[in-house]
Amino acid sequence: MEENLQVFSVRLKQLRKEKGNTQREMALFIEKTERHYQHIEAGKINISSMLLLKLADYFNVSTDYLLGRTDRREVNR
Repeated sequence: MEENLQVFSVRLKQLRKEKGNTQREMALFIEKTERHYQHIEAGKINISSMLLLKLADYFNVSTDYLLGRTDRREVNR
């Protein structure tokens, strides 16, 4: 489980940077404090399935990609 949080953490940070967002901007997007978002990105806390879906949709990647279950970013819809 910890390994999955590490993968999620790395991928979330990478996607945020690719999109050119700050942690503060992401915190506003998910309607949380900047500190809370920092904890999410650091892999210190789990997130809800609804937040996972929101992030996956925002970055246009699959939830499986964010969770490290696949290396394919594509969304199969």
